[in-house]
Amino acid sequence: MILRFRLNGEWIECEAEHNETLLDLLREKLGVKSVKRGCNVGECGACTVLVDGEPVNSCLVLAPLVEDRSVETLEGLREKPIMKELIEAFVEDGAIQCGFCTPGMLISAYALLSKNPKPSEEEVRRAISGNLCRCTGYVNIVKAILDASERLRGEG
Repeated sequence: MILRFRLNGEWIECEAEHNETLLDLLREKLGVKSVKRGCNVGECGACTVLVDGEPVNSCLVLAPLVEDRSVETLEGLREKPIMKELIEAFVEDGAIQCGFCTPGMLISAYALLSKNPKPSEEEVRRAISGNLCRCTGYVNIVKAILDASERLRGEG
């Protein structure tokens, strides 16, 4: 089937199978490499993307379900002020180790700060609860998100 949707702000048309996941479409057919294949069952969050502004596990979404919708990945959000601040804070706060979870973490953090510019630590932890990190223990990730939030508000 021919699928039409907005990817990182640009309308695209591409071929998709009725049973193909959004993860496979993005990564294998469209070359979007920030979307990682982790568990393939929606547990790790490595494949997190935004669909109409909401974080979703792309391994659980069938590609045809994004027809006429907006899909955003790290590649499309990289230059947005919130994402730039998040990336800088992740680097400065040592929130990146192996980096496998980082794109999904950044997407979840971006979704949170887009809706809630002054989250509590508990709200940050809840927002990234669908993203597993095997390296950092989350302390530096949470700190980075809170630091980015403060800087975006001009407090840091």
